[in-house]
Amino acid sequence: MSSLAPIRIGDIQLDTPVILAPMSGVTDLPFRRLVQEMWAREKGLGQKAGGLVVSEMIASWAIIRENRNTMRMAALDGKPSAIQLAGCEPAAMAEAARIAAGQGADLIDINFGCPVKKVAVGQMAGSALMRDEAAAAAILEATVRAVDVPVTLKMRTGWDHASRNAPRLARIAEEAGIRMVTVHGRTRQQFYEGSADWDFVAEVKQAVSLPVIVNGDIVSIEAAREALRRSGADGVMIGRGAYGRPWLPARVAAALTGREPDPEPTLAERRAILLAHYDAMLGHYGREAGMRIARKHLGWYSAGMPGSAGFRAEVNRIADAEAVVALVHRFFDCAEPLALAA
Repeated sequence: MSSLAPIRIGDIQLDTPVILAPMSGVTDLPFRRLVQEMWAREKGLGQKAGGLVVSEMIASWAIIRENRNTMRMAALDGKPSAIQLAGCEPAAMAEAARIAAGQGADLIDINFGCPVKKVAVGQMAGSALMRDEAAAAAILEATVRAVDVPVTLKMRTGWDHASRNAPRLARIAEEAGIRMVTVHGRTRQQFYEGSADWDFVAEVKQAVSLPVIVNGDIVSIEAAREALRRSGADGVMIGRGAYGRPWLPARVAAALTGREPDPEPTLAERRAILLAHYDAMLGHYGREAGMRIARKHLGWYSAGMPGSAGFRAEVNRIADAEAVVALVHRFFDCAEPLALAA
């Protein structure tokens, strides 16, 4: 299988099940909007055929306390809108889901995949819940009962290679009323090392009747096709492959629905996209915080270009927003003649 058909998640239909992964510190509102704009621009694709973008992972206790930064992370835009929640207490997850749905979320995603030590070990949330299927079931059931909107699950293949229980946990999720399962093809102990095991995701697909989404190492159109072929999944979720390439989900969506994707952006187009993204981040966070948060994105946009290491180092030193813009222009002015000569 290497093409996509529409899927249903409760009462939501995704005409093109290509999903932008929830990524802490990355899929904020400016980035999600930019990815949606890229979908809308893709020739022959259009907004209707766009996929789904998911918010950053949000701690259940934080959304309940209505922390200002948390509410900014949970800001919604576009339809359908999706918020990912993480936590280890069923009652708190249920209350956070109610708050999110009350604010307009069309879909709640539950995180059983985060490998970060602070979450998985310190808070016993994220991927730690794959080690306790009873606790996982209680969280899934409480969250589904709390809201009328569809609830989905994102997880890994298991905690470690000796306990890859994703197929069994997917069946538990289906019985609890979960409407879609996404599987990152690595264990928690792998973090992001090695390669995603797309073949193992096929075992999850065979275990349930739910839509199953394959995630991990979807960094190109070719990788998306191969992941679908080997997993038999119903769609793909793109995570780190979109770092510095917000146009990738749209190109994958076009290719997997029988369209000819637009060419990769030229350097001039990348410059324009980068500057629009940078300006949106300053507007969203304020100039000082926006500059700081934007640094990693500027580095990702420059990856693979001549002089990118020096560019990143200088971006990290500059404390003036206009000076960053000037640096971007100098960097691309130098890079474009080299690209044309190549």
